[in-house]
Amino acid sequence: MSAGFEELDYQDTPLGELILRRRRSVQIPDLDIYEVQLGDAFLMSSLFHESEDQLAEQGLGLLTGNDLEVLVGGLGLGYTAVKALADERVCSLTVVEYMDAVIEWHQKGLVPLGKTLAGDPRCRLIQGDFFALSQQTDKGFDSKTPGKTYDAILLDIDHTPTHVLHQTNTRFYTRQGLGEVAAHLKPGGVFALWSNSEPEAEFTQHLGTVFPWAQARMIVFDNPYTNKSCGNTVYLAQVDQA
Repeated sequence: MSAGFEELDYQDTPLGELILRRRRSVQIPDLDIYEVQLGDAFLMSSLFHESEDQLAEQGLGLLTGNDLEVLVGGLGLGYTAVKALADERVCSLTVVEYMDAVIEWHQKGLVPLGKTLAGDPRCRLIQGDFFALSQQTDKGFDSKTPGKTYDAILLDIDHTPTHVLHQTNTRFYTRQGLGEVAAHLKPGGVFALWSNSEPEAEFTQHLGTVFPWAQARMIVFDNPYTNKSCGNTVYLAQVDQA
């Protein structure tokens, strides 16, 4: 049995102190819970990942055909990436993560899904700034494949489109920024965005001014601490077929 509380890693980053910890709770005594904290902000928990799973499932569910090439922005605890790899149509998965430490967690097996990602030959983990790379519509996200486009781009970095981790990220959610990410998609490609809130009608409408089709879907899951339901949002958008 694991210790009641254990700090697995601590790193100073440009965004603040990054902490990975593992603990047990009174409510679920036999389950190891992995949590990530950045500065004063609680980022993620392995106890709640239904919406991260659904980010991949809902996004890829809009696509037809095989040999899908997928990009994930934000690695976190790996749930979106692993869910994408569970789709047998995916032939390649590129994950762009800003913090080296998060990539190292997976490579060293400090987090439960690390070995799954590290051991899958379809998966490539890249250290980089997703938002900066998105602006480079001619070069693309991966220097090894300049100009590569994707069938789906799945993004889970900021809390919400209006509650960002760093103020510079707000540019991405403008018409220009969303237009740039659309340029990285293949014809018929899908952009999916995770948000830690209920759907924002104004942002859904804004997304629809950039993409021909856009929709927000509420993802509801149980919270064992409160015995109540919680909800996050997956925004979906798709470009036209050629």
